[in-house]
Amino acid sequence: MKIGIIGAGNIGGNLTRRLTALGHEVAVANSRGPHTLTALAEETGATPVAASDAAKGARVVVVTVPLRAVPDLPEGFLDEAAEGVAVIDTGNYYPQRDGRIADIEDGLPESRWTERQIGHPVIKAFNGTYAQDILDRGRPQGTPDRQALPVAGDDPAAKRTVRDLIDELGFDTVDSGGLDDSWRQQPGTPVYGSRGRVDAIVKALAEASPERTAEWRA
Repeated sequence: MKIGIIGAGNIGGNLTRRLTALGHEVAVANSRGPHTLTALAEETGATPVAASDAAKGARVVVVTVPLRAVPDLPEGFLDEAAEGVAVIDTGNYYPQRDGRIADIEDGLPESRWTERQIGHPVIKAFNGTYAQDILDRGRPQGTPDRQALPVAGDDPAAKRTVRDLIDELGFDTVDSGGLDDSWRQQPGTPVYGSRGRVDAIVKALAEASPERTAEWRA
């Protein structure tokens, strides 16, 4: 499968490593230009590209940049993606890093805000996942301690594509609802950072509160 990854930090870099190892054709971009991705490309076989080119022909595009950088993504960067492209949003809102975003402060789910910025539906996944776990904790289907990840989104076909890809990476998934319910997996919720199995993830999602915790705000 052709996959574009925009953002080569911890999550983006490790997804590049795992997805290329699984045989996917990965194009990876960052904000500094493809010349800064030579080492990652040599390590993985991924193709370093400009952010404006990362989605060309891709069936899956991963947007894994700080929220403050989302409005600066190239205009029309999804225009040449494959029909029905699934766009994964891994982002989290941290006001101390991103600055205050009024709509999110007023209760708009973070991924809904991202969706509005890029003008395309997104699937929220990997946002509460430790980057190293992408490399270390994948397990075959049926393994008793297999970790599960929550996945939210409105497009059933795109969500299925993302869940299948996560399964290929070695993790179970839990459908956490539509994007309007994706606050259940935002920072400060019980599921955020969880390494639990399916039953633990379902329980954590059910226990979530839309109120931002004092610990999160600190």
